[in-house]
Amino acid sequence: MNQSSLLDLVALGEGFTTELKRSGTSGLGREICAFANATGGVILIGVTDGGEIVGVADHNRLRSEVQSIARSAEPPIGIALESVGEVLCVVVPAQHSKPYSFGGKFFIREGASSQQMSCDEIREFFYGEGLIHFDETPCERFSFESDLGDDVWALFCRRAKIPAEMDPVTALRNLHLIDGDGRMTHAGAWLLARDIRKFSVSADVACALFMGIDKVRILDRRGFYGDVYSTMDDAMAWILSKINVEYVIKHVKREERPELPEEALREAVVNALAHRDYRSTANVQIYLFEDRIEIVSPGGLPAGMTEADLGVKSIPRNPLLFGMLHRMDAVEHIGSGIRRIRELCRDYGVAEPEIEVADSWVTTTFRRPAINQQGKKISPRTTGEVTGEVRKLLRICEGEQARREIQLRLGLKGEENFRKLYLLPALNAGLIEMTIPDKPKSCLQKYRLTEKGQALLAELGDDET
Repeated sequence: MNQSSLLDLVALGEGFTTELKRSGTSGLGREICAFANATGGVILIGVTDGGEIVGVADHNRLRSEVQSIARSAEPPIGIALESVGEVLCVVVPAQHSKPYSFGGKFFIREGASSQQMSCDEIREFFYGEGLIHFDETPCERFSFESDLGDDVWALFCRRAKIPAEMDPVTALRNLHLIDGDGRMTHAGAWLLARDIRKFSVSADVACALFMGIDKVRILDRRGFYGDVYSTMDDAMAWILSKINVEYVIKHVKREERPELPEEALREAVVNALAHRDYRSTANVQIYLFEDRIEIVSPGGLPAGMTEADLGVKSIPRNPLLFGMLHRMDAVEHIGSGIRRIRELCRDYGVAEPEIEVADSWVTTTFRRPAINQQGKKISPRTTGEVTGEVRKLLRICEGEQARREIQLRLGLKGEENFRKLYLLPALNAGLIEMTIPDKPKSCLQKYRLTEKGQALLAELGDDET
């Protein structure tokens, strides 16, 4: 630093990265510690708060005192000292062993001042720096008696490749899903959940299909909130039921080719659930538009990652959960998620996804192709995948009708059979829609054909069902 640089710093005054100190070392440990826990900074000893350069004497003695203070922090803080005229500049570079404490207390830079952190702030700091992983913390809401049922355990054993005869507690402890005090971790609770919202209120996935390219009109809305593994499968099934498919004849056999690579979409959904911040009050959101699919994951990038690192390195925010998903074959290649998605899209002949990073969100956007590799427009899923029951339902849909009215017109007495074989498949395929989608159980709820349903009905014509 030269005299000109010093004068520029003084002219700017105190701020997030600059502290002015008239003389001495009183309170200096607090300031060095605060800068070390932030992005670094510089302390100018020999400058008043008003920006007047008064200087200090005996720089050698002062240097020794400052070095001693920095070394007494826990862990020791590396600093650089430089004399510029009569001013001693204490430079605190960005540190890599956060958090730092001084005198048994933690400090952080806030604006132009250094503040002691409260217990809650310390906890958040540890989470933010990736020093504590939320998935490894105990889930107090999990009950071994009521939440670890035989059916839940049997399903988990199959997925996690656990010998059926092994004691559940022993297996879970060996997998580190139970902590040293015998409490279920959050990762374990999420993987064993019947309804994940019991343990993390916003851990569900919200899916919505929109007409056109904006969020003005919702054609279908679904929410999935089982265990993490089931939620991934359910969300993927929903996506695949909504996107277009091309039928390709190979060796006298018809094969389905979705407009976007299924493996890439699945990898993106897995990433959104495995790397999200489960402390966030937001949920994972999947939006389908006419021209794109957006997969939005709350929490931004994990500590230690930048946007430039995407596709180059991977730092899991939830390493215990991620490791279990790899064991369960939901994750194929550790550390290669984004790179693999890009490669799959290139190999498939579609555009690579766009990834937008913000402080609280990561959004992966797949552009939907309008034509196939042969230059033909891809048609929506149509007759070949629609059951006879759904075709019958479409044929009697006129205007807006209540469930009971549709059921009677079909001559069906059993409500469960009607919902399972007729109503839900038609809804999931986007062929009919609710008139009050925000209140699916409303007594005023009615159903009507979507544009897709009308197109299919026209295609069916007078064909026999």
